[in-house]
Amino acid sequence: MTTESDELLPPYDGIQLSDVRMVKSAKDAADALTALSAMDVIGFDTESKPTFVKGEVSTGPHLVQLATDETAFLFQIGAEPAVDVLKAVLESPAILKVGFGLQDDVKRLRAKLGIEATNVLDLSTALRKKNERNTLGAKTAVARYFGQALQKSKKITTTNWALPRLSEKQILYAADDAHVALKIYRHWRSEQAVPR
Repeated sequence: MTTESDELLPPYDGIQLSDVRMVKSAKDAADALTALSAMDVIGFDTESKPTFVKGEVSTGPHLVQLATDETAFLFQIGAEPAVDVLKAVLESPAILKVGFGLQDDVKRLRAKLGIEATNVLDLSTALRKKNERNTLGAKTAVARYFGQALQKSKKITTTNWALPRLSEKQILYAADDAHVALKIYRHWRSEQAVPR
């Protein structure tokens, strides 16, 4: 949903497809583990195939996205080497995982894969100003911190994330979710470090 104020803002460019890695092989997994383990903070999000019937239980997550400053790694659940890397990175107390609305993501990872994510910071509440009651989403944060409009297509959000081959639009959407969280976190922390 775009508001009038969103339309006045320049669009947020987002991550390029050339900076996204689909983790499919053991080598991809090893490369992802090396890059992610070297980070102090990573962007984090998951995608699940939507449920449309009342009472239907989600079988997600179907995709886990982890981002460094330069690269987003997408792990399709079901790809064998992915779970070991996800477990090592998400359970590491040395790496801060940042994202928006992560409570459900963490719960589903525990239920489906037995991963106990630690050192997780949910930006939805962390970035909330003292007088704000509602949680903050990525769109609002991008507008507030970067003065840009993050495009969030409902059509892409509700696509089937369990497909063996994701479309280019799905890949970019998912990668952006994790990558923009890290960028916003870095911006927020740098603002806090500046004496006022």
